[in-house]
Amino acid sequence: MNFLRGVMGGQSAGPQHTEAETIQKLCDRVASSTLLDDRRNAVRALKSLSKKYRLEVGIQAMEHLIHVLQTDRSDSEIIGYALDTLYNIISNDEEEEVEENSTRQSEDLGSQFTEIFIKQQENVTLLLSLLEEFDFHVRWPAVKLLTSLLKQLGPQVQQIILVSPMGVSRLMDLLADSREVIRNDGVLLLQALTRSNGAIQKIVAFENAFERLLDIITEEGNSDGGIVVEDCLILLQNLLKNNNSNQNFFKEGSYIQRMKPWFEVGDDNSGWSAQKVTNLHLMLQLVRVLVSPNNPPGATSSCQKAMFQCGLLQQLCTILMATGVPADILTETINTVSEVIRGCQVNQDYFASVNAPSNPPRPAIVVLLMSMVNERQPFVLRCAVLYCFQCFLYKNQKGQGEIVSTLLPSTIDATGNSVSAGQLLCGGLFSTDSLSNWCAAVALAHALQENATQKEQLLRVQLATSIGNPPVSLLQQCTNILSQGDKIDRRGSKIQTRVGLLMLLCTWLSSCPIAVTHFLHNSANVPFLTGQIAENLGEEEQLVQGLCALLLGISIYFNDNSLESCMKEKLKQLIEKRIGKENFIEKLGFISKHELYSRASQKPQPNFPSPEYMIFDHEFTKLVKELEGVITKAIYKSSEEDQKEEEVKKTLEQHDSIVTHYKNMIREQDLQLEELRQQVSTLKCQNEQLQTAVTQQAAQIQQHRDQYNLLKVQLGKDSHHQGSYSNGAQMNGIQPEEIDRLREEIEKLKSNQEVLQSQLIEKESLIENLKSSQTSGMDQQFSAPASDGDSEQAAELKLELATLKSQLNSQSVEITNLQAEKQELLQKTETFAKSVPVQGDSETLAIAAKTTDVEGRLSALLEETKELKNEIKALSEEKTAIKEQLDSSNSTIAILQNEKDKLESEITDSRKEQDDLLVLLAEQDQKIVSLKKRLKDLGYPIVEEDEVESGDQEDEDDENEEADKDQDSI
Repeated sequence: MNFLRGVMGGQSAGPQHTEAETIQKLCDRVASSTLLDDRRNAVRALKSLSKKYRLEVGIQAMEHLIHVLQTDRSDSEIIGYALDTLYNIISNDEEEEVEENSTRQSEDLGSQFTEIFIKQQENVTLLLSLLEEFDFHVRWPAVKLLTSLLKQLGPQVQQIILVSPMGVSRLMDLLADSREVIRNDGVLLLQALTRSNGAIQKIVAFENAFERLLDIITEEGNSDGGIVVEDCLILLQNLLKNNNSNQNFFKEGSYIQRMKPWFEVGDDNSGWSAQKVTNLHLMLQLVRVLVSPNNPPGATSSCQKAMFQCGLLQQLCTILMATGVPADILTETINTVSEVIRGCQVNQDYFASVNAPSNPPRPAIVVLLMSMVNERQPFVLRCAVLYCFQCFLYKNQKGQGEIVSTLLPSTIDATGNSVSAGQLLCGGLFSTDSLSNWCAAVALAHALQENATQKEQLLRVQLATSIGNPPVSLLQQCTNILSQGDKIDRRGSKIQTRVGLLMLLCTWLSSCPIAVTHFLHNSANVPFLTGQIAENLGEEEQLVQGLCALLLGISIYFNDNSLESCMKEKLKQLIEKRIGKENFIEKLGFISKHELYSRASQKPQPNFPSPEYMIFDHEFTKLVKELEGVITKAIYKSSEEDQKEEEVKKTLEQHDSIVTHYKNMIREQDLQLEELRQQVSTLKCQNEQLQTAVTQQAAQIQQHRDQYNLLKVQLGKDSHHQGSYSNGAQMNGIQPEEIDRLREEIEKLKSNQEVLQSQLIEKESLIENLKSSQTSGMDQQFSAPASDGDSEQAAELKLELATLKSQLNSQSVEITNLQAEKQELLQKTETFAKSVPVQGDSETLAIAAKTTDVEGRLSALLEETKELKNEIKALSEEKTAIKEQLDSSNSTIAILQNEKDKLESEITDSRKEQDDLLVLLAEQDQKIVSLKKRLKDLGYPIVEEDEVESGDQEDEDDENEEADKDQDSI
């Protein structure tokens, strides 16, 4: 403040001095007047002077204006004047006219006055409270003043608003204001508030900002709307960009579905306004924010799926294939579609099925590749198409196979009516435009990325270079063009073609020993690479030298030594002689040190300012980072270390094969045990069913016994009465009733007997089936699967163990013989040394040689014995493991055998019960026959079973009538 007063004091006298005195008098009136009208007029006068004399009003009046805001809140007019005055002081929107000598001191008055204003945090809180006033003359100036404060010192003001109670909520109420001016300026205020502040972004999002902003965009006409739509889209970007929490909230709130109407483009796409182009550009960028490769993979994937399900991807593809769309919108749409399908299999499959509206219809991929290899198309459009093709193939082995298959001889269209993606890539790869060469090489490299199958398939591609000459492979043609270098006249960068081909070859040969063998089979390739690396060329050629070193290093590291002339060790020796290991590693390091390498490694999108910057591909930088270290180690490794590594790999492979073998065995045994468990459970169920049936039959038999006993008692009473009172009974009608009742009892017994016989037949068949399944299933599945294989393995292991033991015994005998022979030779040597002076004659030398020979044989045999012991130990461990498996399977078989014995005992018990039932039924038959005889003796006709079954309803009616007559007579 004192500094500003000094600036003011240094100004010349005159009109300026008069205005300063006027401002001073007005400030005194504001501070000392007791009447509200006087203060209001003074503040109005200050407002009129604040634009022209910004410095003077700011220095003298700011404190008084803040005091007015605090004390005169009941009068909206004076509050509005005070807010407008503060806005004019703080805002830098209009440049004030000042003299030259004071220009330097007042360059940044806005930020200085803002700092003075927010020094007391209560001032910002006061502004937030004024936003609650509905009066237009208060609310609108308050919005503008807060916006200006945020533009001047955004982070400080954001922090004050963040800690203020209900601060963000008061600002969010501006979006619901019915007055469009306040609503639109509220959007601008929220733009400044949410810039680069994640905490405020989350609060604004959870205050229902997405719903309100999307409603405003819809009311304004979506992409056809004005600048308000643009402001809302910028605010949405602030809320969503690099904010995973808000992105997830946006997706879960089903707001992605509400974005689909934004991209409804009609057939007539001529005459787009500049505002519509801007709006649609921002809408596409908003979609890209949700599916950016920098987002967490899970969040991106869920947004991609939601965009496909709601039809947003289909809408974007419609714009992609539409005619009359402006070039910058088409380019941004291609980039947006690229990131919507990147790494999402469902979206990639849909994009592969999209056709352009041409006659005949062509796939969208083919149409886009035509633009990529066409040098007359804009550079940014070609970059966008390349990015789209890369995203289509990213983690899409199915799509990679489809692209490579268009190059294979069996799938090429012989008629030539339609052009395929593979033909377009080959055409771009061998054209005279260096940019087309680079784009086609990178696109073809992405078709091989992390896909060993397609790398091998591409080796089958044959190209007809000229009429009359035999076809050459695609790999050979690439190396031919690479070796020709600058001999071919090309348009564009000198090294772009060679860099593209080298990136393609490095991607092709990495992790593919078969491709390395094909590459090394051409004897000219290795000398060409070594010659390129060994030369001392300029800085432009250093990158090519580094890529040649990388290609040669890949040929060494992934070499399977199938070619004798190009084995790993020979290539290393060649590097050491022709180039030098240190020089080779230095040339290899040129790649990662290049300034364009770090630029390409940051983002997957190929975004280059001009064609000459188009050198590196993002995925290739990952490959370089992965291979640079391992190639350096491989170059410095000796042949012995390589052999040790290969032996370790072989032993690991053998160990893995053994482990997989035992895993398969265990898996098979588990399956067999599971089958046996299922069979046991089914047998248990059947057993339970049989037991319930037996109990039911036992209950029925008991009922029949009770009925039989009752019948027997009744028959005894009848016979007793028959001897003494036969004539009287017949006269009184007792005897006919008993006979009818006996007949009914006999019929019931017959029907029960038939039911029992049918049940017995069913039960016998069930028992037979159960027994057959038990005997066959148990014998086959309980014993054979679990024990045969294991017993055979155990027998084989025993035989192998016996042979090893016999070898060990024979070798131990030989060792003892050799030790005895060595002892004798040592004794002879000692006696000979005592008798003859040590002069080293021939006999002594022969004995010493023989001794060393024996010692060597002895040490070899000891090592072999040690190895045999290790093998015996391993086999014994394997034998114990198999024994444990056998014991577990035998215990399982024993358990199952016990269950089988229980079931058989239960079956025998049920059979005994059936035999008892048959005996009872036979007794019942005999009793029924005796009853029939007694009835015959009594003189009543007995109807046989056949006659009873064939009797009609009339007989029954006659019998009923006779019974009624008898009752009447009684």
